[in-house]
Amino acid sequence: MLANRKLILAHFWLAFAVFGVALTLGAWQMFIRSPIGTWLSNPELYYRSLTAHGTVMGYVFPTLVAMAFGYAISESALEQRLVGVRWAWTGFWLIVIGSIMAVIPIALGRASVLYTFYPPLIGNVFYYLGVVLVVVGSWIWVALMSINLHVWRKAHPGAAVPLAMYANVAGSYLWAWTALGAALELLLQIIPVAAGLKATIDAGLARVFFSWTLHAIVYFWLMPTYIAYYTIVPRAIGGRVYSDSMARISFILFLVVAMPIGMHHTFGDPQVGAGFKFIHSAFTALVALPTLLTVFTICASVEIAARLRGGRGLFGWMRALPWDNPMMLALAFSFIMLGFGGAGGLINMSYQLDASIHNTQWITGHFHLIFGGAIVIMYFAIAYDLWPHLTGRELIDLRMIRTQLWLWFVGMMVTTFPWHWVGILGMPRRMAYFDFGDPAIAPQALSVTLSAIGGFILLTSGILFLVILARGMRTPQADAGPYRFALAVHQQATVPLALNTHALWVALMIALTLTNYGYPILTLALTEGTSVPAVFVGAQ
Repeated sequence: MLANRKLILAHFWLAFAVFGVALTLGAWQMFIRSPIGTWLSNPELYYRSLTAHGTVMGYVFPTLVAMAFGYAISESALEQRLVGVRWAWTGFWLIVIGSIMAVIPIALGRASVLYTFYPPLIGNVFYYLGVVLVVVGSWIWVALMSINLHVWRKAHPGAAVPLAMYANVAGSYLWAWTALGAALELLLQIIPVAAGLKATIDAGLARVFFSWTLHAIVYFWLMPTYIAYYTIVPRAIGGRVYSDSMARISFILFLVVAMPIGMHHTFGDPQVGAGFKFIHSAFTALVALPTLLTVFTICASVEIAARLRGGRGLFGWMRALPWDNPMMLALAFSFIMLGFGGAGGLINMSYQLDASIHNTQWITGHFHLIFGGAIVIMYFAIAYDLWPHLTGRELIDLRMIRTQLWLWFVGMMVTTFPWHWVGILGMPRRMAYFDFGDPAIAPQALSVTLSAIGGFILLTSGILFLVILARGMRTPQADAGPYRFALAVHQQATVPLALNTHALWVALMIALTLTNYGYPILTLALTEGTSVPAVFVGAQ
């Protein structure tokens, strides 16, 4: 039984509320940039909206989902009450205050710097302080996950840490170290300028700091999705996890190789040497390993479920899968979008190929397909699976849930595939409008229109999702029983020490990050004459 349901629900509801706002802004942005919209009299409104959309979707929404899911995992997998509930609420309210503090300057047009900050652009100092509060609130969650695992270990010496909690803590450690790059950029570079203490900024060094965070944050977003793959889906469809050990190795690989790869986002930056760009590109390729391992393990787990349901033959077992089960549907859609998005990522990590699509709409299509597609659809599935246990009420309209998932999948494909295409044609991203009367880009009008239509399909799906959850708060009460996670085919009482602890892998993560980032950061920090005048956004 989940003892702190109000805490978990508060995180989920805030996450999905801000998600709804950001989704609406995203649909509006696609509309006004398309031929079916009209040009804005003030293009700066577009960049306000874009900054708010990115800040919420990048920092607030996935962090709250990870925290809510993490608290639920801690209580359910460890079968103990959450230690540090007051601190958990403190972290929640810090995120609330930080989000409000960041959004107000954006709404006033004083922080249209996008969620990636883009120095030497400088916004209002309260925007950056708000982001810092969000990160600090999330770091409280990181500490609580570690503390709760420590308490459980003392009570269960030598026992195997439940897979869900092992992965959850790995994700929290990844986030703590990932966020440090952006924190250093804010505290050492941006905030002193925004506060009026300095008039110049080293934009190159700031970009390297942010690259520390920029790509690894995606794997923090991904962690709840992968936890759901391994620990929820097999149980929900009546199967078992093919291999507990392979699952743990996947999360270990993410922890180790997800960090030292961010400089592939600086391929076009002269302040980073070619050697380090190559190293980061190579490590980016290594991130495919945990994903490929996960695809194999989950497909094997799904096959086990199908064969337990009477499935036969080399491929005939797929007909026995419960395709009317929303969890099965979400997994299938997530894998499809992960496949397409991952293939696009292989283009981005290649120096030669990236040069042809750098800063085009291809990039927008790629990360929306990964985050908005493969990741967020599993956030929906996590919420649907947990909701009866949090509310004591059953989600009874499975047909509406399936419709919502289908709309999200179709909407994301309709949105992102045209983006990839126009990106190949050279259409830049982050543009407030295009003149489709120009013969040079007129042929791209149809693709941009399709993506705008896809955006409204996504908005419809998002609204339906919120309706389903809200209706689920009013259905008849039902005892959902204790919340359980999937078991492995061969459930082990003990596991090797390396697969049951995090210290070795955290040390390796830190060492690789310092190796891949230490020299470039130190060199740039000691190089004189690299600062440029800050460009302040809005009325200061």
